[in-house]
Amino acid sequence: MYHVTADNAIPYNVLGNRQDGPSFRGPSNTLYFGRADGIPRGEWHEVGGGESGFATPDPLDPNIVWSSASGSGARGGIVVIHDERNRQFRNVEVWPESTGGWPAEELRYRFQWTFPLLISPHDNNTVYVTSQHVHRTRNGGQSWEVISPDLTTNDKSRQGISGGLTPDNIGVEYCCVIYAFDESPAQEGVFYAGSNDGRVHVSRDDGATWTDVTGNFPNWPTDGVVRGIDASKWDAGKAYLVVEAHQVGDFATYAYRTEDYGRSWTQITDGVPEHPLGFTRSIQEDPVRPGLVFMGTENRVYVSFDDGDHWQAMINNMPPSPIYGLVVQEHFGDLVVGTYGRGFWIVDDLTPLRQLTDEVMASSAHLFEPRDAYRFNNRTTPQVMPADMTNGENPPTAAFLNYWLSEGTAGSEVTLRITNAAGETVRTMDGTSEAGINRVFWDFDGEPSTPIRMRTTPMYADWVDLGPDRVRIRGGEASLRQPPGAYTVTLEVNGEAYSQPLTVLQDPHAEGSMADIQAQFAMLTEIRNDLDDAAVAINRIEWIRRQLQDLVTILEDQGGAEDLAEGAQGLEGSLIDIEEVLIQLRLTGTGQDGVRYPAKVVSKLGHLRNGVESADFAPTDQQREVHALLRGLLRQAESDLQALIDSELADFNGQLRDRGLNPLISQEQ
Repeated sequence: MYHVTADNAIPYNVLGNRQDGPSFRGPSNTLYFGRADGIPRGEWHEVGGGESGFATPDPLDPNIVWSSASGSGARGGIVVIHDERNRQFRNVEVWPESTGGWPAEELRYRFQWTFPLLISPHDNNTVYVTSQHVHRTRNGGQSWEVISPDLTTNDKSRQGISGGLTPDNIGVEYCCVIYAFDESPAQEGVFYAGSNDGRVHVSRDDGATWTDVTGNFPNWPTDGVVRGIDASKWDAGKAYLVVEAHQVGDFATYAYRTEDYGRSWTQITDGVPEHPLGFTRSIQEDPVRPGLVFMGTENRVYVSFDDGDHWQAMINNMPPSPIYGLVVQEHFGDLVVGTYGRGFWIVDDLTPLRQLTDEVMASSAHLFEPRDAYRFNNRTTPQVMPADMTNGENPPTAAFLNYWLSEGTAGSEVTLRITNAAGETVRTMDGTSEAGINRVFWDFDGEPSTPIRMRTTPMYADWVDLGPDRVRIRGGEASLRQPPGAYTVTLEVNGEAYSQPLTVLQDPHAEGSMADIQAQFAMLTEIRNDLDDAAVAINRIEWIRRQLQDLVTILEDQGGAEDLAEGAQGLEGSLIDIEEVLIQLRLTGTGQDGVRYPAKVVSKLGHLRNGVESADFAPTDQQREVHALLRGLLRQAESDLQALIDSELADFNGQLRDRGLNPLISQEQ
């Protein structure tokens, strides 16, 4: 991947250009569920352009993508405008004269294999591309103007025929071209340009005049290629630049910073070890925290918290690979990485890096303020190939909760508590306890409802093993997805509590309103409460049945109490009659139970819950009607159970006391 960009869609898309292929776009998060979990390769599609160029989305309209192309199949300064709505593009080539077979010295414009394409941060209708000149369009590519002189050495000795006996002039592999270009986000019309033959120029007057600042760099490499320039968001006179010279045997790290429009440059490489793969490929300033900078070398990503004065490797689980492109998706705060050989990678949520300070690192524990979290709904899935090793990985649909633990605090018991705007605790989670930055995900679910504990074997299936605890957990638990709104996260470590606000946002693609979500949540709460009540009743019945079965075993072993054994079996039969209304007692968990035996109240409540919970819609009239029916069956079963306990069980316990035996307990103590 020669470059990487990201648009401003929600979730956003990643764009880039693949070696020997066109420009591509794919989602950072598909929100799929089921068999298409992840990011299938079929989600990637062409957006015009060609290999090695740029695919740059319009910052105001992610449907529009400007793609550049140079290669053996696309020569010269080809630029296309792709529209996602009809998946078509218009060719707006800067100078539509084929360059195939021609040496560079014969051409009007030298467009290199990977020439820059930039949409102005000040005006999305202003677009720049570069040959040996800077070209600009303000009318959608209908016309282009040249706004710079030749900003290279224009060394004709390096622009001749390529090849020997057989020429190899594919029309893109040129020396003396502008290889990196940026406009200051802080001030319109301030430009920084760097060439692949080691020249750097700055313009402060919208391209009217240009200043050669190449001589202002300390330790400037001979025949270096300016690989990347990032003009600072905070100050028009500030920019970062990386240059590399590995093609002439110089593998050193070259990274620089200017704060005075290039009049002086500071080399910023401290912390990058000397290594044959230490030469630089890309650099990117964080758009939120001043002084937070990311740099890509031939084998890894580095991060600096002090404006590049010191660097440290940020490896995590990334494979060593050339880091050709870096971009920060500002809305989500993700670092998107394009590698030359290992695809695209995303570092989700830069929040802890943006908030990590000396004070935080000196503390025993610290909870970072979380970014806003989108409560996305699942989407229907496409047909995909199973076990496709090219599938990408989706980030969790969750709130990212980040916290810091010191070396002395590492290993402590850590708890995270989520409370809603009313101060009610909706979820408590155990946290990790590693020294440094920890991350826990809250998936917006509340606490699960009461689990059903079956203490007897399924009917007609005595072969089912209850395990050493003589209990098997049967479903029925329901965790309610909490609605969008304001929450508080509390980190508890060693008796100390640290709190931060958390905002949960509605899926912007959802059709339902907040009123619909509230109505949905209210009904789901009622269903969850009914599942709780059903679990309590079933657990109570199972507790009594377990005692009755154990009692019968003892009585039959001792003999002489046949009447009590018969009474116990009769009482259990009455309990089964009630329990069977609530739960199917023949379920063994072998996989086909659901089609063999009828669903009972608990299963039907679960089915109803799944239907009500889909997306962000208010419940239907029929969902409410079915719920009322199931609730009626539940209430009747609860009433019948209490009546049985008050009568039959009480009578049976009287018989046990008369025989000097302990009575049965009606619920677990």
